[in-house]
Formats: sequence, structure tokens, C-alpha cells
Amino acid sequence: MKDISMQELNAKRVIIEMDGKKIVIENPKITSMQIQGQKTYTVLGKERVEEETGMSTEIAEEDISLVQQKTGKSRDEAIRALKEANNDLALAIKKLTEK
Repeated sequence: MKDISMQELNAKRVIIEMDGKKIVIENPKITSMQIQGQKTYTVLGKERVEEETGMSTEIAEEDISLVQQKTGKSRDEAIRALKEANNDLALAIKKLTEK
């Protein structure tokens, strides 16, 4: 088959949105393959399932605690950073440790 091309993609995160929940894969390994004009993506990595609860954004207690432990910041600072980072733990920690 001559019409095959493969490529690795550098991505920080893959989010699959479904009714009522999201599957989030941080630091995935992604390969795209094009065969006869059709593109297929393969995503490898550890998944995290997030349940959606309407329009409100809830922050898990364990996430708040983890951000506090990693940064030494207060609970309020950890919550604020998580909200600003849309519950992205790594980004919230990064924001608090860069200040």
C-alpha cells in the first residue's frame, strides 16, 4: 500500500467529551496514520474520568490537598489556582511555584 503515512504528535493532553463525563489523558503518546485519505489517531496513556455536574466546576478535596502539599500554599491559594487552571493539577502547581 503506497498511500500510508504515519506521524507522532506531541500533545500535552487529550480530552474526550461525552454526555455527563470526560476522559482526560495527560502526556499521551499519539500516533496519526493516514491511509487512502482517512486519518486515524492512536492515543496511549493513563486515563482519568471526570464526571460533569452541570455548569459548576467542583474541585476534589484530594486535588486541593495535593496542590497544597506540593506547593506549601494555603487552601484558598490552592483552590484559586485550580479554578484558574480548570482543575489541571500540573498547571495549578506550576502557577503557584513560579510566583
